[in-house]
Amino acid sequence: MPLDVVETLCDLVRLPSVNPMGREVGGDEYFEYQVTDYLQRLFERLGWPYRRQAIEPRRDNIVARVDGDVPTERGGAILMFEAHQDTVPVDGMTIPPWTPEIRDGRVYGRGACDIKGGMACMLAALSRLADERPAGRPTIVMACSVNEEYGFGGAPRIGDLWQGDSPFLPRAPDAVIVAEPTSLDVVVAHKGAVRWRCHTRGRAAHSSQPQAGDNAIYRMARVLATLERYARDTAPTLGQHALVGQPSLSVGLVSGGVSVNTVPDRCTIEIDRRVLPGEDPQAAYRHVVEFVARELRDDPLVEHAPPYLTSCGLSDELSRPFAERLSEIIRQGGGPGRCVGVPYGTDAPAFAGAGKTTVVFGPGSIAQAHTADEWIAVEQLQRATEVFYRLGSLSGQAPPLFIE
Repeated sequence: MPLDVVETLCDLVRLPSVNPMGREVGGDEYFEYQVTDYLQRLFERLGWPYRRQAIEPRRDNIVARVDGDVPTERGGAILMFEAHQDTVPVDGMTIPPWTPEIRDGRVYGRGACDIKGGMACMLAALSRLADERPAGRPTIVMACSVNEEYGFGGAPRIGDLWQGDSPFLPRAPDAVIVAEPTSLDVVVAHKGAVRWRCHTRGRAAHSSQPQAGDNAIYRMARVLATLERYARDTAPTLGQHALVGQPSLSVGLVSGGVSVNTVPDRCTIEIDRRVLPGEDPQAAYRHVVEFVARELRDDPLVEHAPPYLTSCGLSDELSRPFAERLSEIIRQGGGPGRCVGVPYGTDAPAFAGAGKTTVVFGPGSIAQAHTADEWIAVEQLQRATEVFYRLGSLSGQAPPLFIE
């Protein structure tokens, strides 16, 4: 019997899979291993071949396969569903994060919207396809990655599954759908990002004699004023994309000092520069660093660390034909199905960058993602499940839905 999408989502919400977001942490709620173990048991029960990929301790990608009507070695199409297993932290939540609650037509809990809801839709649709076995269906791969919320670390490794001496797939997928809360629209373009830390150094002293020290926080204030000017006056002039707008820059974290009565000798900020599709993240990083150096006259006590995250944007150049066909299926089911661009990032560039037709689609709104009372509408779950099912039951027919 096919999986029930709401029950499956509740199962997933009950399993904490918090991304530590670069912090040193302890506790069973961190990392994705509980979700990965659940998925492995599910795939074993359903009889789907699967493979785990160790990425970091307690962090494994897991990928399952449901073979299509036409074997891949005879030209059968391959479609990949991809969803990340991790969630953001639960600090400040106003509802129990790991106790799913169904009320007023919604499912509440951390990850319900981003993106365990989308994962549950994919799993439910795939279980129905495996049960009903419609003629002409493609081979479908269910890929569940780790570390999307802080670094996009798992998705790039999925490509190893169709390479090497014992590949899980004979070749790369013909198309990929990445699950994110898109309100049942089809995201064909989005921004990428480069993130890094900037440090200022100073000299510590007792706060009763601040003139004896060199305050690193004051120096960082000059850096921040420079970055504010860059974000306001320079970044918007560096390009324009019809669907995602302009590049941007933001400073999101600042830390420094050891006590109020000590002149701080070090301060650190974290910088987020959003890049357009086709823009080089490393070049964007260098442009900011050079701007700061010029404005501050190459202050030797200002240091930029190498980026700890780089992710390209998603371009709509390859995906349009597939996206338009997916949009038609969505509209037939009563959803909006618009082809849109968004400012946030996803796992999609890991596949699109390798030349694979890739779009982003799923239930729920980004407005509910990461919130204190995160929720997703049951009606959106049901509609998205039907879209995934219809795509999987039609796309293997000749000519394949996602191959020109």
